[in-house]
Amino acid sequence: MATVVCVTVTRNLRLAEAPGNVLLAPNGSGLADESVANVSQIVTLNKRDLKERHGAVAPATFQMVESGIRLVLGLDA
Repeated sequence: MATVVCVTVTRNLRLAEAPGNVLLAPNGSGLADESVANVSQIVTLNKRDLKERHGAVAPATFQMVESGIRLVLGLDA
């Protein structure tokens, strides 16, 4: 598959309060600043447009992001 589905990541910490969003700590994500995975902003990107990795999350954090995506898509209803 030539594409990947992503959520946006922002430094707007107020968005951490939104249902499903996940606060990302710098020491657990490799990001320079505390950030928020904004699960309500799902995007599809072409893999060839991705140049470098800016960070990664632990499996437990990834599960929280997945749960947030399921919440905003209504898949847990």
